Amino acid sequence: MSTDRLAGEAAPAPEEAAEPAQPDGTGTPDPGGPEGPAPAGPDPDPTPDDHSEPGDADAPSGADRNDAGAAAAGRGEADAVEASAAGAGAAHGGSADREPTPPAGQGASGGPKAGQDAGGTQAPGPAEATADAAPGAGAGTGASAATGQGRPGGTGAPADRNDAGTATAGRGEADDAEASAAGAGPHGEGSDREQVPAVPNDGAGGKGRRSAAAEALAAAVRAVESCERSASSFFNDAPARRPAAPAAPAAPVREQPRAAAPAVAPAPVRPPSVRPASGPGGEVPGSGDVREVLAAGGAPETLAGPVAETLGERAAEALREDPWQLLAVPGVRPEQADGFARSLLGPDCEPGDERRALALTGWLLERAALEGHTALESSTLRDALAKVSVPDPDEALRTAIAEGAVLVFQDALDAPPGARPQAADDEDAEQPVRVLLGLDRYALAEESLADALARLASTFVPPQGGAADGEAPTGGPGAPEWEGAAAAAPTASAAELIRTVAAHGLVAHSGGEAARAEPAALVAAARALGLRAYAAAHSEDGRRRLAAALSEAPGADPEAASADPEAASADADAASAAVTVAGLLADAEGPGRDEEGALALDLLAVLDAPQLDVETAAMLVESLPDGARLVLSGDPGVLWSAGPGRVFADLVAARRCPQVVSRTPDPGPIGELVSGIGIGELNQVEAPGKEVVIVPVRDAGEAVHRTVQLVADSVPRAIGIPTEQTQVITPGHGGAAGTRALNAALKARLNPGPGRFGGFDPGDRVAYTPAPGRTVPGTVVSADAEGLRLDCAGAPVVVPRTEVGELVRHGWALTAHQAAGARWPAAVVVLPGDATAGLTRAWIYTAFSRGERHLSVVHGAEAALPRAVAEIPFKERTTRLRALLQAQVPAGSTG
Repeated sequence: MSTDRLAGEAAPAPEEAAEPAQPDGTGTPDPGGPEGPAPAGPDPDPTPDDHSEPGDADAPSGADRNDAGAAAAGRGEADAVEASAAGAGAAHGGSADREPTPPAGQGASGGPKAGQDAGGTQAPGPAEATADAAPGAGAGTGASAATGQGRPGGTGAPADRNDAGTATAGRGEADDAEASAAGAGPHGEGSDREQVPAVPNDGAGGKGRRSAAAEALAAAVRAVESCERSASSFFNDAPARRPAAPAAPAAPVREQPRAAAPAVAPAPVRPPSVRPASGPGGEVPGSGDVREVLAAGGAPETLAGPVAETLGERAAEALREDPWQLLAVPGVRPEQADGFARSLLGPDCEPGDERRALALTGWLLERAALEGHTALESSTLRDALAKVSVPDPDEALRTAIAEGAVLVFQDALDAPPGARPQAADDEDAEQPVRVLLGLDRYALAEESLADALARLASTFVPPQGGAADGEAPTGGPGAPEWEGAAAAAPTASAAELIRTVAAHGLVAHSGGEAARAEPAALVAAARALGLRAYAAAHSEDGRRRLAAALSEAPGADPEAASADPEAASADADAASAAVTVAGLLADAEGPGRDEEGALALDLLAVLDAPQLDVETAAMLVESLPDGARLVLSGDPGVLWSAGPGRVFADLVAARRCPQVVSRTPDPGPIGELVSGIGIGELNQVEAPGKEVVIVPVRDAGEAVHRTVQLVADSVPRAIGIPTEQTQVITPGHGGAAGTRALNAALKARLNPGPGRFGGFDPGDRVAYTPAPGRTVPGTVVSADAEGLRLDCAGAPVVVPRTEVGELVRHGWALTAHQAAGARWPAAVVVLPGDATAGLTRAWIYTAFSRGERHLSVVHGAEAALPRAVAEIPFKERTTRLRALLQAQVPAGSTG
């Protein structure tokens, strides 16, 4: 790889070169103080960039945080969301990336901020990490479902402005959102849903009732933790199964016998969110009453709309009864909710109030979900409650369990290395367990997904022999037909995949970018055999690449298609088999649904499977009919989903289905570099055509200067790739070299303008977030009374004026999670020294693999880069899917 600054044209950055404005927030007042800011609004692309753990409150920022996706109760993260570790009444450090908005009430703490995030945590290595967002620290506002009420958090309040230095109404970005105090614990397997809640340790104190059930729970947990009784002795009854939905009928194009499913998945666990219909003037119903309550509590009236959206029509009454329900609104922090409660309740407001403990428990679990966890260990959650000044965390957990606000699970742990194996006849030996706590939303999603995967495995009927000569085939293709398709496959790996899918209903397939051709060959072969086969990608870019691969699969003849209308029709039909996951679930793409509501298909290959969060995966798999074939395919080296869960990794780790590993390497110097990173090696690669260029920089200011120079001049001139086909990728939104600073500098160079359309001008590159966790690149066309008009890869999109600040941001620079699932001819990856603590192998692998023909690395991370590749594969997530799969799917399903 080259380190010559791309053909030697880049001179040192002049000292007088104007550095992009730092994100706002230096010296911002402390939340909850005299000018305590209101909760920031939602981030258009909540992005937990790597897999963050709760508890990284002091991690340096500038790092991306998982594009929060479905996990977020609202649409995104809030700027300046403080760590939950900041206890009520304590001084809170951490800078806001934007100007503060009006107070949400007199906060629990006062005093000015130091203007730095996380109190100056030192990153490993030579550079000090001082940017504003903890890499992988979890996207999102920390909004929670109102504890004990079963309400998911709603969309967030519009935040203050300014993406790239231009005022933009209501754009919330949580680049300063610090991680919650809940740290990730060890991750074991064997989770079973408990019917009787149990939490470690008893404790006295705290306000609120203590029921007989709570006493019994405390005694049960003490008995388990003291080894007086086994945990299983408290859970003898089998968990009650959810009502089974009617099984989908056999596909109309082929009939085959179906085994009875042990449990058919219920309705989708996460129906599409719909905003309440706006009243006169665009006001959400109930906002007027809410405004009065907010004013009485000293909170800004601008929160009335988000509160009404989140808590419903009775929001005002709910807030009067329980002021801490304000925490359900995206962006509200505990100290702000405490100030609001003090104003409403007066001397009756106490830290040990049961309502406060319930709200904070749910808030912490929602924060953990934004960081990718679907549950937390009870000890982790107890410690987090203590850090937000809950006087008796044990009592708080017992109350939350008794009230049904959280669910309890028993998770069996693996034996430690070197431990003596348990004898088969040793009935008294106890397997170590841990107690997990989670919200029913994510528990239901994981259990529904496990049920649906088990249903597919159990209802699949392998093909039998083919039809006799001269006879029409009945049902699906037989084994000989599948073998013929495998023999015609373009590669040995594609042939292996076809043979495996022919004999199994559930298959995992892994490989790099070049391996995407193998699921495409499978789908093309299945369609040639008469099956309704489709392939789904995460992004629109991935769908286009998939459609191209299907058109090039064996049997497709582009030259014949150009001359023969029938061949052209067949080629278009093959391309129509490529869909996006979002389009398939919305019935906007793909085959549609049968009379029972199941997708009318026989085989589905899902590419970019690591990007599936647990809720999306549950909806998708539940939509498949009995007996259908499902292939989950993806690159195991990339970042996990923006939302909670690690579906693909858990499926692979459970070893309950056949796994096909591609032997097709990614070509060229970039492929060689990325392949080495995938196994923990950062190798020097030969790049005679300047496919890989390293650009050393000393600081963030020079990193911005070099990046603009590369995108605007060097790459187009030396490599021949135009500016609009070059994508910048950086660890986070905040910081001196985050997406906002880079987008500001790139706009000033490439498309200067006043930002007259809510901060945007025609020609601006933007990142549009139509749903949590999904980023669609586009270009601003114009704006009118209806909203901002975008061109997203040829598709016209109109974003309503009231949602522009929430859903659109400039897009010359993205985070790695935003870029996942898409590729560009050239990628410029910026590694500033202040974000090194957030680097992981998965982040680097994802960012470096986004460029097809050229990769420039603006390198200020020094030794942190090779250290991350070698020593930090990813940040763990606490999930239950692996254990659920091991319990429900027979081991024989692997074939």
